Amino acid sequence: MGEEKAKHQKQAWFTLSGDVNSDMVHRVFEAVSCMTEEGVDTAHILVQSNGGYVSDGLCLYNFMARSPIEFVMYNGGAVASIAVILFLSGGPRYASETARFMVHKSHATASPGARPDALNIIVEGLRADDARTEAILRRHVVLTPEQWATHQYSDLHLTARDARVAGLITDIADFVPPKGAHLRNV
Repeated sequence: MGEEKAKHQKQAWFTLSGDVNSDMVHRVFEAVSCMTEEGVDTAHILVQSNGGYVSDGLCLYNFMARSPIEFVMYNGGAVASIAVILFLSGGPRYASETARFMVHKSHATASPGARPDALNIIVEGLRADDARTEAILRRHVVLTPEQWATHQYSDLHLTARDARVAGLITDIADFVPPKGAHLRNV
């Protein structure tokens, strides 16, 4: 019966690229609305992003992870920073052999001449963002102590093979829409 159900599921193919920001949030909201209206059960999404705003990435993660649509995520080149959290909303997840991932702690630039109380607010916000994103990372990914140590103070780069070992991806595979499939950009 499960195999029969899979045959009748409606699948669709999408690309999602650019900065993780309010524009991307709006585009994804619109796309998911169309998917639900069209009866899409499974959406295959090729993600290409170097990151962006933490709050927008968290919003997309929460929205997509709880959507009635199954998102199958693919990394064909680079998924970095908060885009990794967005990527984790899907399951299963795949990456091309030559793809890379990068995760790091939050960062911000203070205005020149910022007062100590303003700097404290920035630091508190960064710590809160790091706690939220790290909780999601730890829920999905198993890194070595050395990788966590690198992540603590620097950018952690993962190849597709590293990502598979860590559980960030299900397997190494390319995004290959079936011949004749309609490919839509989100």
